[in-house]
Amino acid sequence: MRSLWKGAISFGLVNIPISMYAATEDKSIKFNYLHRECNTPIKYQKTCPRCQREVPAEEIVRGYEYEPGKYVILTEEELDGIPGETTKTIDIIDFVNLAEIDPVYYNKTYYLEPHPGGHKAYALLQIAMTEANRIAIAKLVIRSKQSLAALRVQGKTLILETMFFPDEVRSHEQLAIPNDVSVHPNEVKMAISLISSLSASFDPGKYTDDYREALWRLIKNKAEGQEVYEAPTLEEPEKVVDLLKALEESLKVVQEEQAAVNTRRTL
Repeated sequence: MRSLWKGAISFGLVNIPISMYAATEDKSIKFNYLHRECNTPIKYQKTCPRCQREVPAEEIVRGYEYEPGKYVILTEEELDGIPGETTKTIDIIDFVNLAEIDPVYYNKTYYLEPHPGGHKAYALLQIAMTEANRIAIAKLVIRSKQSLAALRVQGKTLILETMFFPDEVRSHEQLAIPNDVSVHPNEVKMAISLISSLSASFDPGKYTDDYREALWRLIKNKAEGQEVYEAPTLEEPEKVVDLLKALEESLKVVQEEQAAVNTRRTL
């Protein structure tokens, strides 16, 4: 696995140097969009509708639309100057019970690996959290974005779950959930009986992505049946020169040179 982030866990006066690795991977089958007429991959270009041309990266700035059609532009230097922007620590704030956290707050999972020299402190935090039956709530910055995080133990490994901040979680109170529905006790009893009959210990190995497997079989069968189309080789287009503009600029240069020569002759 490739490390995505390197830093340290800040635990009181103790710093534990770690590397962070993604604990999950998206195995969804990705498709490219092709032009039906010639099977050429479609290009997505950043263009300016006003200037009617493609915009290179060096001409693109970041703007926040604080009112319709009005933007506040921030430079990279201003963004880099925001406090905490470059911090490389996982700062533990509190220790809480795992059961107190609603899963809606969880975002993404990472494994934390100790660096040489930090093994003892890493093991100490892992053992102490296990015996105290607590997880840690922390803050860190990943890719210029501050995240709330839960630090927990799985076996002897520390796992970090990035979390949404409370104001990023939508309230379910906006939903039209009825409060006055009448349910007969026998219906509740039957539902509980059905739940009991379907209850089991959680075994992640028994759950598979049936759609992805069927989609891959379809792709494999079509490939084995020679239903494969090769994208055509594209030639680099010749650079289009604005002839009139080039002639005007050339004429301007010649006239300036002639004017300079005439000036020297009159001196």
